[in-house]
Amino acid sequence: MSRLPDFEALAIFAKVVEMRSFAGAAAELALSKATVSKAVSRLEERLGARLFNRTSRQLALTDAGQKLAERAAQLLMDGEALESEALAQSSVPRGLVRFAVPMTFGVRVIAPLLPEFLAAYPEVSIDLHLSDAMVDLIGDGFDAGIRIARLPDSSLVARWLCGMRRYTVAAPSYLKKHGRPTHPMHLADHKCFGYAYLSTPGVWHYVNTAGEQATVRPSGQLRVNNGEAPMPALLAGLGIADLPDFIVGDAIADGRLEVILKDWKQPEGAVHLVMPPGGPRPARVEVLAEFLAEKLGRTKRAAR
Repeated sequence: MSRLPDFEALAIFAKVVEMRSFAGAAAELALSKATVSKAVSRLEERLGARLFNRTSRQLALTDAGQKLAERAAQLLMDGEALESEALAQSSVPRGLVRFAVPMTFGVRVIAPLLPEFLAAYPEVSIDLHLSDAMVDLIGDGFDAGIRIARLPDSSLVARWLCGMRRYTVAAPSYLKKHGRPTHPMHLADHKCFGYAYLSTPGVWHYVNTAGEQATVRPSGQLRVNNGEAPMPALLAGLGIADLPDFIVGDAIADGRLEVILKDWKQPEGAVHLVMPPGGPRPARVEVLAEFLAEKLGRTKRAAR
């Protein structure tokens, strides 16, 4: 199998020719003189020809060195230009961000923020993928995603954006007809709506101010894979649900839903931006992360 050209040695050789000195090339490249000398020797051995005639006072190209010098200089220039262009591309926010976001959070929270982001970064495009399913960021080629939960151990890089309260709620009509549970274990006697993509599906965990914990497996007539889907049945007084603030907050505020088990809370989740490991990340992803952290953090602070 053919070997790749020794690009490093060719570039170092070109720099020696340019500086007319091994020591000068070493200083320019921030390398040791020994490293520069070894690179040139390696190239001479590979080509089977001496490239320099060396004396204590003079460094002169041989015929073989002269023939190689111009092509090596062009290679060095092309490499420097390519690297400069790549660095410029990575430092300026531009290109496509493939972004996976839970359905309702994406529609209600992320989508309204995008006009401002896109106006601020006209060379960035967003491919917004909406699904409550846990997508494989790496396998499916996403640059970033939103996760609303207590994150499990993962190789993904996670950035906390804001906290997210959950509330156990029911319509006033349901509570009038079926009574108000005062302990999580009472939920076993009630109709509860399930959500398929909880970190522990079918299990609700509670803790009260005294530190007492309760774990329940409520059941009912409806199980969904989207957090907003239970809302019509919930508002119609057909059951109890445990849902995040961005879904039920308005209905709680205007009295269409009431928070029950007020002395008990589920462990507070959070909104995280998750990204594949490795770095540095493209500027287009970094500016999106900064934008969301600023906007979501401000929104949650204003809501308190």
